Amino acid sequence: MRSLPLPAVLAARLLPVAVLACVGWAWSTGPLSDTTDESQKKPAPQSSASGSPSRSVAAKTYAKPPSPCGTVPGKTVTSLVPGAKTSGKELAATDASVRRGCSWSALKGYDYRWLDVSFEVKDSDALAKEDFAAGADGTAQDIGDEARLRTELTTKDKQKTREAVLTVRKANTLLTVTYNGSDFESKDAPSADTVGRGAAQAARDAVAALEAASPKDSATGSGDGA
Repeated sequence: MRSLPLPAVLAARLLPVAVLACVGWAWSTGPLSDTTDESQKKPAPQSSASGSPSRSVAAKTYAKPPSPCGTVPGKTVTSLVPGAKTSGKELAATDASVRRGCSWSALKGYDYRWLDVSFEVKDSDALAKEDFAAGADGTAQDIGDEARLRTELTTKDKQKTREAVLTVRKANTLLTVTYNGSDFESKDAPSADTVGRGAAQAARDAVAALEAASPKDSATGSGDGA
C-alpha cells in the first residue's frame, strides 16, 4: 500500500502498516415493543413515546474524522520524520465520512522513518469502547479516554526495524498511530523508547486536532444529520 521512493530491497524490510479494516456496520436498535393497551389505540402523541427514540438514537460525540494530514503539526513531523514533507499524504479510504488517514515517510542518509495516523468514527461511544477492548494488548497510556501502546522489533536479512503502534479511543473515535524506523547503515533500529515516545507525541497532537475540528455534539440536540 505504501508508495515510497525507495529501492525494493529497502522497502521489503519495512514492517507492514496496521491498516484499519474497511468494514461496514449496520447500527440497529432493538425492536420497539407496543405497550399501548386496547383502550389507547388513538394516534394521539404521548410523552412516554417521545422518550423511547431518544434512547435508541444517540447523537455521535464526533460526527466525522478530521482532515488527517492537518492533525500532526509540521514541527512534530520534522522531529519524528526528518526530511519528510510536512503536508503528508492522505491514505486511500473507502468512506471518508467514517475513516481517514495520513502518512509521512522519508529516508535521510541511511535513517528511514515512517509515521501514519488513522481516524475511525463509530456510531457511538459504546461501540468504540467495545472495539478498543477487542484490540491487541499493550501498555496503557494517558492519552484520550483510553490508550495502549505496543512495540515490536523485527529482523529481516540482518536489518532491524522497530515499530510502535498506539491505539487511542476518544469518545466514539478510534485513533491509530504507527511509527517505525530503521538505520540501513548500522542495520540497527531506534529504541523502543524512541518510537514509543514519538507515537505518543503524534497521538496527543492528533487528539487535540480531533477535539478542535470536530466539536462535541450537544447531548440534547436533535440528530438531524443521520
